[in-house]
Amino acid sequence: MTLLLSVLEQGMIYAIMALGVYITYKILDFPDLTVDGSFPMGAAITCMLISSGMNPLAALPITFAAGALVGICTGLIHVKLKVRDLLSGIIMMTALYTVNLRIAGRANLPIYNMATIFDNGFINAVFPEGMSAYKTVIIIFLITMITKYLLDGYMSTKSGFLLRAVGDNDVIVTSLGVDKGLVKIVGLAIANGLVALSGCIFAQQQRYFDISMGTGTVVIGLASVIIGTSLFKKVTFFKITSSVVIGSLLYKGCVALAIRMGLPSTDLKLITAVLFLIILVIGMERKKTGGRHVRAN
Repeated sequence: MTLLLSVLEQGMIYAIMALGVYITYKILDFPDLTVDGSFPMGAAITCMLISSGMNPLAALPITFAAGALVGICTGLIHVKLKVRDLLSGIIMMTALYTVNLRIAGRANLPIYNMATIFDNGFINAVFPEGMSAYKTVIIIFLITMITKYLLDGYMSTKSGFLLRAVGDNDVIVTSLGVDKGLVKIVGLAIANGLVALSGCIFAQQQRYFDISMGTGTVVIGLASVIIGTSLFKKVTFFKITSSVVIGSLLYKGCVALAIRMGLPSTDLKLITAVLFLIILVIGMERKKTGGRHVRAN
């Protein structure tokens, strides 16, 4: 039961990050490595704010806004300075390493004995003692679902349709008299805002910030997106954002299963890389098979 709760908790936390990666990777076709810096930035800001006595709930919108600002910076480097998308993300990711150290003041900042959104006077009063083991997963579930439905709502707006159009055919957006660069910047802002929000929740669940916690974040996000969108491509009764959330849960479940089978936790990055490679290969094989099927007809 403890393992299942852990998979659900971390799977849904990373699902919020994966929704951000979905925007850049699937919608904008933008390989944004900024997320490896914006995820720990959300954690750094959160631990710094909580350490200074701020309400942990207030850290959620603040970290989202900070992540959005980082996304805007990446977008401006790409759109205004004409730097290639991949290099724009690398530049911001590199810069954020130092920024995160400055925010936290050191490479590791614990918040073990401080109030979080999962452990405070109000939450402890709401959840009876018998439900204490489940309060964290319930709160994370609520935040993840609220985030998902807010994103679904945004995607149904004019701005959301323009965002999808830029990824599919930016010529159409330009013909409508809309600045495609501005739309990209908005998409990157929302994506990195979600990633930083995920880092905020992760820091409060783990009760610490570490400068290296963002390493490989983009790989986890991509794996979650590819698993979800590949497995549930033909399922039409729920939105693609639901597929991404489920993909994140499946990914964390696979990692947990690998560790449970005897692999040491120090091999986590290797497990992530191998799992991601397998997912990519399977995805490419499906595309090849689909292509041959179309030609045969």
